Amino acid sequence: MSKKNKHKMSENFQSENDQEKEVLNSAEQNSETAQPDKEENNQEAQEETAETKLVKSEAEVADLKDRLLRQMAEFDNYRKRTMKEKAEIILNGSAGVVTDILPVIDDLERAIANSAKSEDYNALKEGVELIYNKLMHILEQKGLQKISPKNEPFDTDFHEAIAMIPAPSEDLKGKVLDCAIDGYKLNDKVLRHAKVAVGE
Repeated sequence: MSKKNKHKMSENFQSENDQEKEVLNSAEQNSETAQPDKEENNQEAQEETAETKLVKSEAEVADLKDRLLRQMAEFDNYRKRTMKEKAEIILNGSAGVVTDILPVIDDLERAIANSAKSEDYNALKEGVELIYNKLMHILEQKGLQKISPKNEPFDTDFHEAIAMIPAPSEDLKGKVLDCAIDGYKLNDKVLRHAKVAVGE
């Protein structure tokens, strides 16, 4: 091979190397310029998702606020309504009992009017007893119970001792010997303790 040909080949080889280098350099430059573009796109996407999340969160907060305000208004209305109902119950709670007692009042008025005309004591007494029994029957239906504890053991939950008297026998000690005033309880609540004399 001649020197000329060798020289040409080396030139060709060098020019090919130069071309490869240029291609590599341009590829590197392209990749370098592409990378910041990718990063910018990623950043923009992240900003968009953050904005959409923020918008969604704000919408949720507004919805929850609205629901809370509605619930508070409903509760306030409920509270006012129940307070009004309680006041009405307290004011008119005894209306049922009073309505049931009205016939007894009518009977008492008739008894008073007839007592002036009649001189029959026994008839008057029977009339008063009937009225008393009618009244007690109405009150018992409403839950009233009489506490009349003669010969029962003394119990401070239901009895109030007003006197201590000698017991006629040993088994009557600590028991109620006499009841001066009957007590009353409504269902399980004591309205008035029975006033009693207890044996000692």
